[in-house]
Amino acid sequence: MITNEEILKRRTFAIISHPDAGKTTLTEKLLLFGGAINTAGAVKNNKITKTATSDFLEIEKQRGISVATSVMGFEYAGHKVNILDTPGHKDFAEDTFRTLSAVDSVILVVDCVKGVEEQTRKLMQVCRMRNTPVIIFINKMDREGRDPYELLDELEKELNIHVRPLSWPIGIGSTFKGVYNIYDKQLRLFSANKTKLADDVVAIADINDEQIDGIIGSKDAEKLREDVAFLEEYYENFDLGLYREAYLAPVFFGSAVNNFGVGELLDTFVKVAPYPQPREASQREVRPEEQPFSGFIFKIHANLDPNHRDRIAFCRVCSGKFERNKFYYHTRLDKKIRFSSPTSFMANEKTLLEEAWPGDVVGLYDTGSFKIGDTLTEGEKLHFKGLPSFSPEIFKEAVNKDPFKTKQLDKGIRQLTDEGVAQLFVQQPGSRKIIGTVGELQFDVIKFRLQQEYGATCDLHNLNYYKACWITSDDKAALERFISFKGSSIAYDKDENPVYFAGTAWELRSVQEAYPALKFHFTSDFKFEAVAQA
Repeated sequence: MITNEEILKRRTFAIISHPDAGKTTLTEKLLLFGGAINTAGAVKNNKITKTATSDFLEIEKQRGISVATSVMGFEYAGHKVNILDTPGHKDFAEDTFRTLSAVDSVILVVDCVKGVEEQTRKLMQVCRMRNTPVIIFINKMDREGRDPYELLDELEKELNIHVRPLSWPIGIGSTFKGVYNIYDKQLRLFSANKTKLADDVVAIADINDEQIDGIIGSKDAEKLREDVAFLEEYYENFDLGLYREAYLAPVFFGSAVNNFGVGELLDTFVKVAPYPQPREASQREVRPEEQPFSGFIFKIHANLDPNHRDRIAFCRVCSGKFERNKFYYHTRLDKKIRFSSPTSFMANEKTLLEEAWPGDVVGLYDTGSFKIGDTLTEGEKLHFKGLPSFSPEIFKEAVNKDPFKTKQLDKGIRQLTDEGVAQLFVQQPGSRKIIGTVGELQFDVIKFRLQQEYGATCDLHNLNYYKACWITSDDKAALERFISFKGSSIAYDKDENPVYFAGTAWELRSVQEAYPALKFHFTSDFKFEAVAQA
């Protein structure tokens, strides 16, 4: 067993939200309060031209949205904090889903003006599926938003989870003056600052201290005392066990763009959030304190540094100690690989890493050996669960526009689909390339990155398919007959698994009834475990 000290100090979490709730801004401000950066670039402030620290792809800088998962780490209050900033846009939900497999808890950002939105509900469902502990940060309190009590009721009703406020706003919109930390029973007041930490911090431990009246006014001070007294009486005491079991969501209020409420969130988070937890493999449960190293690849990113055309695989350490220059066993390829230049991250800034512990995310330079879901161990044959590909919803054929760039196009499409941006299916004869995604925005990203990073251009022609299903059968002859008969509707994924393209829901039901010996899979989990039905 390894030392528990390194495990207990780590906090690895994802920040998730509906688009434009302020997720990337909050990520930057956590880095600012954690001392990882000195100046934050406000995403939507025209006076500040620097783009967000965690948005490093060119298309992200141009559009002001996150379309890739960023990984950032820093030390704070004796803890090692690892943040995974996820795409907020629904078209990149699959990337977010995979990222949630690599974290131990989540901060869910909610816009105080809009409240619970469509993507908020979907993300919460994924968290509940995984029993992931959730802290809710109600953002943009500097805007004229909803009543805090109304928001708490909506969170419980719409997200189907009990809530417990651990901070409380003083005013809202034009009257917003800061937040009171209920968990630590402390009030810290300072001037709003969009880029740096304020120097004029006033910390008051007693809510009945008359200093508060002088700073925020007697009316607001009295309202704060009444609100806090009501909350303490109405809500039960915060139960750490219920939070970590994902039955209870602590709620914090603030304005990330102005730094209000972020310090209270971070201070409480490192105290209550879970340290690295056990991970389920198909073979057994893997505990973080086990001596042998194990980890899995949850994301791959090509051209993180466009000048070097590198390819990085993101590995979540699950157990043991990762060490540079040590050989590790790649379970899918059945061979050992040594990593001479593993890295840690601050967005696109990389630092050479000598060792890593459970909860850490390690960047591994990859020459094409890794796929999402791959496992590394010290020799044991393991495969970690929870990283499937899903059946796409939109299909387009990639048609090369420049015959002289055929190799670049082929390489670009394969690398981008290896990252999980989309799925690639190849249909014969002619090696016809079909790209499948869950949203249109992914195609914009693919075309943009193909041109920017590989110098390749292509047209994307719409294909009217209803669903793509992986097909398997215990009856090899039956599977071969089906593939032969339905040849024009069959393609192969990047692992050479046959995939059936159904034109309509009726057509899919018909073939399922006509070919009972075949199994139709709607996720790629069939490769490692029992059939996953839709």
